[in-house]
Amino acid sequence: MSGPDRPGFTEGTAERDAAWVQATLAGDKAAFGKLAQAYERQAVATAYRLLGNSHDAAEVAQDAFLRAYRSLGRLKDPRRFGAWLLRIVSNLSLNARRSRRAGPTLTLDEQWGTDGATGSDGQPMTGTLGPDRRVEGQEFAGVIQAALERLPDKQRLALVLFTIEGWPQKDIAELLQCSLENVKWHVFQARRRLREMLGDQLEA
Repeated sequence: MSGPDRPGFTEGTAERDAAWVQATLAGDKAAFGKLAQAYERQAVATAYRLLGNSHDAAEVAQDAFLRAYRSLGRLKDPRRFGAWLLRIVSNLSLNARRSRRAGPTLTLDEQWGTDGATGSDGQPMTGTLGPDRRVEGQEFAGVIQAALERLPDKQRLALVLFTIEGWPQKDIAELLQCSLENVKWHVFQARRRLREMLGDQLEA
């Protein structure tokens, strides 16, 4: 990913965002529309990876933009609008997951494929099903999703953002408000627990 589609923003992007934030605060509503257009794709994608449901992801992203607009005056560093917005998206996604935890397990739609899990080397587990347990990619994606649902929130969030969304660990640390070492630990533990849960379906 590059540009507004990932949280590792360039200097030019940061300056652009700061100008749009300041223009919005000065009363230019069209400027916030530009911010929304720049980050809509990443906001929806982040919510989707955490919720596994396209409709819910779109609703969470819309809610996040509304909250960001209403709270824009409290943003300390306008240059970091993107990271701040995605923190709102992630928090709303986690809240949505908690509220539905008593319900049925979420299923993934076709965009996940078999890219949901990774090995100890950080590479996708695509194609690592044992010969006696081979299933279609869509079915296996559902198995991975069920396992992900059993992870603690911070472990799941760190794993999804780092392994699937490709976020830099420093940006995940900012999002989770923890140290870089804690991010690495969350990712490591999430991978370990996934292997424990899915070990009988994966090659050693």
